[in-house]
Amino acid sequence: MSNPFENLPTTPTGEEVIDKAFSRATRAGGSKDGIEAQQSMLMTASNIVSDNLQNVAQSWPTIDDLDPFYVELADAIVGDAYPADDDPGIDALKQHLSEVSWAGRKAKEIRQEYEGRLVRGDKDTARKLRKQAFARMADVVEEVEDDLAAVSKARDALKGIPDIRPDEPTVVVAGYPNVGKSSFVNRVTRADNKIASYPFTTTQIRVGHFEDGRIRYQLVDTPGLLDRPPEERNEIESQAVSALEHVADAVLVLVDPSEECGYPLEQQLELRNDIESRFDAPVLTIANKSDRSTDVEADHYMSVTENDNVDAVLQAAIDAVGYEIELPFDDE
Repeated sequence: MSNPFENLPTTPTGEEVIDKAFSRATRAGGSKDGIEAQQSMLMTASNIVSDNLQNVAQSWPTIDDLDPFYVELADAIVGDAYPADDDPGIDALKQHLSEVSWAGRKAKEIRQEYEGRLVRGDKDTARKLRKQAFARMADVVEEVEDDLAAVSKARDALKGIPDIRPDEPTVVVAGYPNVGKSSFVNRVTRADNKIASYPFTTTQIRVGHFEDGRIRYQLVDTPGLLDRPPEERNEIESQAVSALEHVADAVLVLVDPSEECGYPLEQQLELRNDIESRFDAPVLTIANKSDRSTDVEADHYMSVTENDNVDAVLQAAIDAVGYEIELPFDDE
């Protein structure tokens, strides 16, 4: 599953919905006379309002059916997008979508209420009734203007989630800044690496891919999330780390025993210990810059700059993941 929010359509504003509905209704009624013109205008306006609002709600995936990674990540990102809501996060988004869907249904109900009344009066009465119906539909759309704006904000925030696929074996790369994470990811992954910014951080997430034995692996570099102590992460970032726990099949924590990265080794190892306590997946300690120092107990040593033992570390990650292709076989 790729990013389920990537192709969400643009959310119209309430004003756009009303302008579109009433302008097309005017054109539809212009080709007819009398009561029939009023009926045509009512039908057209109702259909456009209803369809546009229902499409907003129905274009979203069913949140509860998504992979837990995307549910938790969306909850974090939407929570950041709705800081003023009483209950920010994915529940707030569900409520906004529910309100928009209600408005779409209400537009149909208004049409059904008035279309029978239109045919029982004269032309002037039908025109007055149609105007009443238009006013009520406009009120309904106005009532959900804030909901449409909130859905639009969530859509803009979520469509940029990096394409991390929960169904692919995933290696998360963690560690303090300047320990060599990005250099390692760039060295072992393909040239088509994607770099995308999370909406809740000024840094970037890097997602690279490599293949081994016909299996495609994704390597996730985590600056802005798993590069500092947990107490320095804000609530949104902490929730994003929780989301990563759902996709990580193995974690490589890179440390720099030379401390040239600018962080004491003890501090680096404390971050490693926190990651070990959080993730159920295997966590390997990788000492980078082994050409400068190996003064730390680690699972593997390497030097990315010298291209020393990098392939062995990658193989260790593959072994830690332990992913096997499921092959069909005959039960007989």
